[in-house]
Amino acid sequence: MNNKVIKVENLSKQYRLGQIGTGSLAHDINRWWHTIRGKEDPYLKIGETNDRTNKGNSEYVWSLKDINFEINQGDAVGIIGRNGAGKSTLLKILSRVTAPTTGSVKVKGRIASLLEVGTGFHPELSGRENIYLNGAILGMRKEEVKRKFDEIVDFAGVERYIDTPVKRYSSGMYVRLAFGVAAHLESEILIVDEVLAVGDAEFQKKCLGKMGDVSKGEGRTILFVSHNISALLNLCKTGIVLANGKQVFQGDINEATDIYLGNNNDDQITSKSVSLPSFTENELLNNKKGKIRNVEILNDEIYYLDDLIINISIETAIDYSDIVIGVGINTLTAIRLITVENLTALISTKARNVITARICIPNISLAPGQYTISAGIRPISYKGSLEYLPDVLRFEVRSSAESILLSDNPQLGLRPVSEWTYNI
Repeated sequence: MNNKVIKVENLSKQYRLGQIGTGSLAHDINRWWHTIRGKEDPYLKIGETNDRTNKGNSEYVWSLKDINFEINQGDAVGIIGRNGAGKSTLLKILSRVTAPTTGSVKVKGRIASLLEVGTGFHPELSGRENIYLNGAILGMRKEEVKRKFDEIVDFAGVERYIDTPVKRYSSGMYVRLAFGVAAHLESEILIVDEVLAVGDAEFQKKCLGKMGDVSKGEGRTILFVSHNISALLNLCKTGIVLANGKQVFQGDINEATDIYLGNNNDDQITSKSVSLPSFTENELLNNKKGKIRNVEILNDEIYYLDDLIINISIETAIDYSDIVIGVGINTLTAIRLITVENLTALISTKARNVITARICIPNISLAPGQYTISAGIRPISYKGSLEYLPDVLRFEVRSSAESILLSDNPQLGLRPVSEWTYNI
């Protein structure tokens, strides 16, 4: 494998829905009968894609299907995908918690895994005893664990409770100690699956810093699953994107996150507008007072320093004299760049009338790339929202020779002032 520490070839994992184990006795006998005759497992020929949103017709589902990748020593790799994409199943196979249905996994070195809260800990044992237990599982001698013990406890910040059974720990304390053990004991590969979300912001920052040190300073390999795109971009150089159990992409982490965010917004980027229905009877019964009916980008193309023009249509269930419309422009990693509101040009509305506002944001100084638009409406008399649509549309700012020349313009530091017009 040279400097490759993980090699996955044609990896697939099949599950039978609603069952524990491989299936019924009849299915097991059928598998055995095909095996002794040298024939392929008949249940590998059936099964559907792992799309959790569709009911499907088969009782078998492929949680992973035909996954292939290689990871080198010292790589920090982000595993990205929606809930149910197969990320946790992949990490469980790599950690040898479960076996693949087909394909092979070759791993060079010891693996420390943090797959979920409580992984590898015995609840009746104290924190101290669990540290030594985890070291033994990794094949380390007692003296080796003892050298790291104080560092682990200090990192986890649970010194007062180190001799208390871990079943009495909070989920945050559990994860603190579990991550401290996984990161500090001398494994060649560290696998972390989303559990850091349990910890507080300070601890998450501490963990990301430690994982960066582990990867860059110690040359250990990290596989990191997270829905925090900023954390993935800061820690990882490469990414693997999974969708419905299939491998969509492997390569640069920036491109991987773009693909992932694009897949999550397929229905939003196929059109430059989104239209929503009027009030339903159920919404009126549940006291819904306002709706956004349409959001549309009027530009055919958007270049650096162009005016961005957006139409928003709204409808209210009762009369209002002070409706505020807000528009936000965000990066794909959910960082708000620009917010504009019609605070100097409020709208008066009659119940069930549809009003369209046209917003012009002049000379939009966004670097070439992709962005999202959020929209919301509220009365100025209170801060609660009548409706808020996050990332309702997506657009791209293009570069041009003219925009490159204009980039020297000293006026670029000025925040654009939005212009509002209404069609009532």
